[in-house]
Amino acid sequence: MTTPLIHLADQVALITGASRGIGEAIARAFAKAGAKVVLAARKPDALEAVAASIVKDGGQALAIAAHTGKPEDVKRLVAEAVATFGRVDVLVNNAATNPYFGPMLDIEDSAFDKTFEVNVKGYFWLTREVAQHLQQRSAKGSIINVASVAGLGAAPMQGVYGMTKAAVISMTKTFAAELGASGIRVNAIAPGLVETKFAQALTSNEDILKLVTNRTPLGRHAQPEEIAGAALYLASAAAGFVTGQTLVVDGGFTLG
Repeated sequence: MTTPLIHLADQVALITGASRGIGEAIARAFAKAGAKVVLAARKPDALEAVAASIVKDGGQALAIAAHTGKPEDVKRLVAEAVATFGRVDVLVNNAATNPYFGPMLDIEDSAFDKTFEVNVKGYFWLTREVAQHLQQRSAKGSIINVASVAGLGAAPMQGVYGMTKAAVISMTKTFAAELGASGIRVNAIAPGLVETKFAQALTSNEDILKLVTNRTPLGRHAQPEEIAGAALYLASAAAGFVTGQTLVVDGGFTLG
């Protein structure tokens, strides 16, 4: 039996924001594809429940509570992953926050700082830590940043969140250029509206949901598993010559 083109056998993958939503879906997809998965999130209870479920289904999973907006937690997270599984081959930066919904002029400094701390600094710190680990091993690897269509254009009422996601896309391109010689691929995914608790304020608002789906050629919003499929592709050898790219998974929403 031939090995499928898209698989993660013998790979160790670290996924942040993995206790629910897109992160959980990615962790489950990676485990089914053969990866040993390290799940990270701030709250341990939900995180450990996901890890236990993956193990019950025959996968290998480790739950580590960590706040990626804190550099000391980032270092500990990678160190514990390496101590348990020996290495990290794939990183998915997915943890994010969006504490403010409204005009940018009215956002408080604390909400602005928190959004950048998690969505930009956290991605940067973890990418740097994993990239240095890969370079020390002289190993190839794949880093995937979950951005958003909000980072591709104007994002009314979510302006600062959109700013952070635009920064993530820029960061992705620069890291791809700088790390390519080391065999480390860096790509981003820009989801449209997805059915998650994170986006519940949008998906539960009938007017907003209708506005989005009417503009989307596929006529609906996404499920987390549909974003996980994109991440699985980018992490696998099937995307071995893909780096510095942003894969838009939005049902055609950004077509206009």
